[in-house]
Amino acid sequence: MARRGRAWLAPVALTLALTAAACGGGGGDSPAVQGRPPDATVAPAPTTIATTTTTTPPTRAEAKAVISPTGVVVPVVSHTDTGWEVRTPCGQTAILTEGTPVAEATIVVDPGHGGTEPGAISPGGLREADVNLEVSRHLEAALEAAGVSVLLTRAGDYDVNLGPRAEIARALGTKAFVSIHHNAEPDGPWPGPGAETYYQIASPDSKRLAGLIYEEVVRAFSAYDIAWVADRDAGVKYRQGQHGDYYAVLRLPQEVVSVLVESAFVSNPAEAELINRPDVQRVEGEAVARGILRYLNTPDPGSGFTEPYPRTDPPGSGAVPPCVEPRLT
Repeated sequence: MARRGRAWLAPVALTLALTAAACGGGGGDSPAVQGRPPDATVAPAPTTIATTTTTTPPTRAEAKAVISPTGVVVPVVSHTDTGWEVRTPCGQTAILTEGTPVAEATIVVDPGHGGTEPGAISPGGLREADVNLEVSRHLEAALEAAGVSVLLTRAGDYDVNLGPRAEIARALGTKAFVSIHHNAEPDGPWPGPGAETYYQIASPDSKRLAGLIYEEVVRAFSAYDIAWVADRDAGVKYRQGQHGDYYAVLRLPQEVVSVLVESAFVSNPAEAELINRPDVQRVEGEAVARGILRYLNTPDPGSGFTEPYPRTDPPGSGAVPPCVEPRLT
């Protein structure tokens, strides 16, 4: 069974020394040098994180999501006399009479892909889904160490449709939904890390969060001297679709502030070798956590904003295998 987050933690004052400095300047829409760390003056990071720890887990009646006996996170549709009606990972409904109730989570972390959907695969066989999950676990641990409550949408290698992932975030009223991915099909070589973060078109908060995560990821990866690749519009950007945001993980959470992170390119052998290392997965997860903590606790604007070039491939253009329901009990 996958490790469960302490999802009943909620926001009191906890002192935390962040392990990286916060960026000054680089605000608003001024673009940073693409693929490189921001050049702005570095200021000391804040040391006070506003959080609250509650030791009493929620009751059945308070549950908005449930961690099933097998460790699968599912949103609650309605309450029954003996348990809950829940949305399954493949979008159906089921009745659970056992499980751990979850009433709130400050941050919902979404490890992209999983199960029959491996995501991008490196020339050496590294699956994006596996890296996404390991990085998300380190991100979860770093946020929990700072007193921030976290819930993962996927705690193991199984299928989860996009709708239920977003429904978990909406049900919990989380402050941010962060979907962790790794990229493929770059435009070519790049002088530094070609990280990308996507934000919701209509949300200034999403844009700020994406800029802060971008700063921290690029800063962390810049310590490694490898043959980097990127899209030529690498940085912090949006992507327009027919109905608003192109990506479902940005569109479906609706009013929940959401960000899609594409930290590195699985399809690049040098980057695949790097992100397959457990120590680098931890570095990456902690970098994303620093960006989130800055979003929660500072007015920092973020940087790296760039205007994307047009993409023409329509949503759903890739083959998606049928969703296989994981066991809930």
